[in-house]
Amino acid sequence: MTIGLAFLLAFIASVSATRLVLAWLRRRQILDHPNERSSHSLPTPRGGGLAVTPVVLLGWAGLALAGRSQAGVWPALAGAAALLILSWRDDRHSLPAHLRLAVHMAAAVLGIAGLPADQSVFQGLLPFWLDRAAAVLGWVWFVNLYNFMDGIDGITGVETAAVGLGLTLVDLSTGQAAGAPAAAVAAAAGLGFLVWNWHPAKLFLGDSGSVPLGYLLGWLLLSAAAEGRWAAALILPAYYLADATVTLLRRARRGEKLWQAHRQHFYQLALSGGASHAQVVRLILATDVLLVLLALWANIHPWLATILAAIVVADLLARLGRMGRRPA
Repeated sequence: MTIGLAFLLAFIASVSATRLVLAWLRRRQILDHPNERSSHSLPTPRGGGLAVTPVVLLGWAGLALAGRSQAGVWPALAGAAALLILSWRDDRHSLPAHLRLAVHMAAAVLGIAGLPADQSVFQGLLPFWLDRAAAVLGWVWFVNLYNFMDGIDGITGVETAAVGLGLTLVDLSTGQAAGAPAAAVAAAAGLGFLVWNWHPAKLFLGDSGSVPLGYLLGWLLLSAAAEGRWAAALILPAYYLADATVTLLRRARRGEKLWQAHRQHFYQLALSGGASHAQVVRLILATDVLLVLLALWANIHPWLATILAAIVVADLLARLGRMGRRPA
């Protein structure tokens, strides 16, 4: 009952808050203007994260105060709040990449400090200090890839909802439901934003949404891995992980500047081939549904489910790549 109520309240709050923020952004003329790297053609308000991120932060804080959250959530909330402030400033006035990375690292270190010392993110395969260092680096990468992947209408709302609902179902199915309410709140906030961000989007999330959302979902995934649900933690965000990582490696091989904006992600290639935002996101959604089912099956067969998830994601990347080769 707590999970359902938390989900409903967070969804209503996200829809309502996003509407208010949209009106404020329009009045202030805070717009994302199209350029050669954009996937949109009209000036569109940017800053939906000012609605979505506080909804998640307040929801998680309320659950923690009610004793319905995982241990160590408060450092993660502090880190996410710091990233919200930094990222909104970056939305308004582009900040140096080294400053953003330094704050991302500090937030990850703060959040990792909240994990119980007797839990190993990498299942005891690494010494404690190396386990935590690798978790910090992986978390920072996840935060940045979540930001990189937020490039078309609806994509991050769908991914946030899929990862959040997937974690909720996995937690409930394993009887380890401490993190389920927080995951449900994140999913509901993503769906509430999607009401306004589905193609054609009325506003964009901006760094103030994609960065702290990636951070908070990363904390949930790391917590799930530390509690033994490592396969689900890999499977649920597998598409975002694969698209961003493969694209980064391909750009590095070509000697390109990795920190510069581009239109080379697989989903962006599909758009260049003539597919619409909605067509691409529906394809990603269908894959995410399969990943949620595989994450649930991973409770019984973790390795086999992980291998099948890799095949499913590879098929999606291949499909998006073929769409990109069509004449626009």
